[in-house]
Amino acid sequence: MSRLDGKVALVTGASAGLGAATAQLFAERGASVFGIARDAERMSDVFAGVPGGKFAPVDIADPEACRQAVADCVAAFGRLDVLVNVAGFHQMRHTVAMTDDDWQYDLAVNLNGPFFLCRAALPHLLEVGGNIVNVASIAGVEGEVYSAGYCAAKHGLVGLTRALAVEYTRERLRVNAICPGGMLTAQVTEFAAPEDADWELIMRIASPRGFMDVTEVAKTIAFLASDDAAAVHGAVYRVDNGKGAG
Repeated sequence: MSRLDGKVALVTGASAGLGAATAQLFAERGASVFGIARDAERMSDVFAGVPGGKFAPVDIADPEACRQAVADCVAAFGRLDVLVNVAGFHQMRHTVAMTDDDWQYDLAVNLNGPFFLCRAALPHLLEVGGNIVNVASIAGVEGEVYSAGYCAAKHGLVGLTRALAVEYTRERLRVNAICPGGMLTAQVTEFAAPEDADWELIMRIASPRGFMDVTEVAKTIAFLASDDAAAVHGAVYRVDNGKGAG
């Protein structure tokens, strides 16, 4: 088990799904957790299971809100060791039907927000030799049908991870990404296909082993955030229940 004793972690998307599971697992393993998401009420329920944790409602598409979230985390706990960018959004759409706003929103949540948070967190992380774990998706390393904006953003997040890893090679900072496959989250349980969808193409997304539990994926994040992964930098881990095996 990878311990996180004494570390302070800022976790996005902490109101549900993988973000909530990550916040709770980090606390269980000794970290102090600052969670952010848009829904404060749901975070209140989640953080009942995060001893000593704090949270704040934040729209990560807003760069100033991201700066303030990092500042609030450091004010609350005195430091920042780990940034975990979990928050994301995915809605399937026919590309020709996507509006400009649809495209901008896909990028705002899935790429711009993580960038804003990385930029704000970097001075603090460099000070302590901390690390960043970006949660991309298998859509960040392959194509997915009806997901042009989501795929573009998640590929961008993988690129951002690698760019930062190269830029800070000479520093103690570590930057890594994971690319999860299908998990039992609202993205799956509330899934809606676009009109006249090709289900054969949609089913290509599925893993032959089925959906993963979010806690299983959170454990990979915890490993990368821990000192057990001290030699892991610039890595992009597929956590997809065997989908990428061939």
